[in-house]
Amino acid sequence: MSISTPQIHEFAGAIRLGLTPLSRPLPMTPVEWADADDGFYLSSESSYQEGKWETLPFQVAILNSMGNDEIRTVNVIKSARVGYSKMLLAASAYQIEHKRRNILLLLPTDGAAQGFMKAHVETMIRDVPSIYALAPWYGKKHRDNTLDTKRFSHSKQLWCLGGAAAKNYREKSVDTIIYDELAAFEPDVEKEGSPTFLGDKRIEGSTFPKSIRGSTPKIKGTCQIEAAASESPHFLRLHIPCPHCRVEQYLKWGGKDCSFGIKWDADRPQDAWYVCEANGCVVQQHEMQDQHAAGRWVCEKTGIWTRDGIDFFDSEDEPIPTPESLTYHVWTAYSPFTTWGRIVLDFYKAKDDISKLKTFTNTTLGETWEEDRGEKVEWEMLYGRREVYPQVPTRAVVLVGGIDTQDDRYEGRVWAFAPGEESWLVDRWILNGDPASDELRRKVGLKVHELYTRADGVPMKVERWCWDSGGHYTDEVYAESRKHGVHWVIPIKGANVYDKPIASFPRKRNKDRVYLTEVGTDNAKELIYSRLRLQPLPNEAVPGCVHLPANDEICGEDELKQLTAETKRLKIEKGRRVYRWDAGGRRNEALDCFVYALAALRISQQRYGLDLDALVEAVPAAAAEPTPTPKQAAPAAGSWLQIDSGSSWL
Repeated sequence: MSISTPQIHEFAGAIRLGLTPLSRPLPMTPVEWADADDGFYLSSESSYQEGKWETLPFQVAILNSMGNDEIRTVNVIKSARVGYSKMLLAASAYQIEHKRRNILLLLPTDGAAQGFMKAHVETMIRDVPSIYALAPWYGKKHRDNTLDTKRFSHSKQLWCLGGAAAKNYREKSVDTIIYDELAAFEPDVEKEGSPTFLGDKRIEGSTFPKSIRGSTPKIKGTCQIEAAASESPHFLRLHIPCPHCRVEQYLKWGGKDCSFGIKWDADRPQDAWYVCEANGCVVQQHEMQDQHAAGRWVCEKTGIWTRDGIDFFDSEDEPIPTPESLTYHVWTAYSPFTTWGRIVLDFYKAKDDISKLKTFTNTTLGETWEEDRGEKVEWEMLYGRREVYPQVPTRAVVLVGGIDTQDDRYEGRVWAFAPGEESWLVDRWILNGDPASDELRRKVGLKVHELYTRADGVPMKVERWCWDSGGHYTDEVYAESRKHGVHWVIPIKGANVYDKPIASFPRKRNKDRVYLTEVGTDNAKELIYSRLRLQPLPNEAVPGCVHLPANDEICGEDELKQLTAETKRLKIEKGRRVYRWDAGGRRNEALDCFVYALAALRISQQRYGLDLDALVEAVPAAAAEPTPTPKQAAPAAGSWLQIDSGSSWL
């Protein structure tokens, strides 16, 4: 019986196909495989530009890590326009053809998975020769060619499924699991656990298990790619040498108010440039991109680094074993697919709109968005834990006060402090009238000099006052400071720069001969609100705890509403996200007075040597000193001797 030439060719093809599982190609890295002449290809349906793939310098380490058998977990926090989806496809093709691995590719939903299979996977199979050779069923209706599974001729499979259904994680034994856009997954898959927990169970039996997680980040604190990255001991960013001074640095957004990063002229934002963080060198985008090949991925936690995702070194440049888990962060500034000017123009479109700025932060900067958490203490909680205590408890060693100036009144609060800065609200007074009038200021003077008696009989006066000098009555407050003692009654104003110290007491008097002090109200409120959350314990000292009296005259419902009136709100200032304390139009005099009293305590500690611990023994002895009357204003510190140049406690 004779055999025809076509039959011989068919027989030879069948033999080759049957022997394929036994063949062993020469080892190649994912980058070498993808960049080969018959390697990865960019399909027209899913790429900006069809053609042969060429791995960009900033993609090398990421792509190689996706195929490095010694790395079990790879997390990629990324922005748009960095070619991540194509790196994922190239890594999948490499794993299928070169490493012969089973792959489970998960997307947030079944619909997303089907779309990815059609637009990306099927076109990749068609256009990558080595994968097409393993797919004799391509273009045909076949049991190995379904919308969720591709089974190749060497018996390896690729599943592409939605991550929202728990059944999609079951009964699959794979070597590599890939989570694309992990931040969009449900955090608890049908109440069976997190997607990475369920998915990584599928690779536990593999000789070379691999978990690849990548995503544009979303909301800080709830973002799953952020959570996945936090489990890795290594967080790497690409550090590039400045083309002028050669100092390595990773690229930063910077922004208008930062001295480095991407910069622009307001009238020509499209002509953006970069300012070197180290020496202020001005760098154009093409100059920085020319340096990408010389860059190093450096871990900001441990100092280890790599250039290619294959060889790793410690901070002393000594070779080290390949880490098992890595996180990479890359954002749009590294990409040659867009310009820095385009980034700035996108920022201009987004900067005045919270929703658009959120998108810019996630998709361009590749960073999580921090929502307005509305940090607030509820007044009802404080009302329910008010306590019965003497006006000045025995543990208290010093009194300080704050005075708030309003257009029709002055309000004051007196706070007692003990070691550990445990505090008690002692007194509250409101004096209505014309703040400029002599009569109202005389009444304030009487309150300023008022004497209090501690529970053990020790008389105490307020050690130091801080008095709000903002608004329309600055001159009156200055005059009261000079009248009662410039070291004792301190005019204050809120700092116009965020994050200032609670009290910045000047070295010299100002032109009005008073010690006008800046108060960092934001830091003071942070401290006060954190302390308001501390719970008091019966007959036990609780450092930092704020005690409130069960006395409606001093601490009623209205007082507590004012004390808790503010919350931290997200705002946009000069195009930047910032958090500011905001009362939302509610009255907040009680909180302001507490801030001023805390500033008075800080001034006493930092400039006049007040030591709360030392006063535990010193107060009873000092209390025996005669107490000056309001007419004797010079030694106005009360139960401790004070002279014009400062204070000393006996």
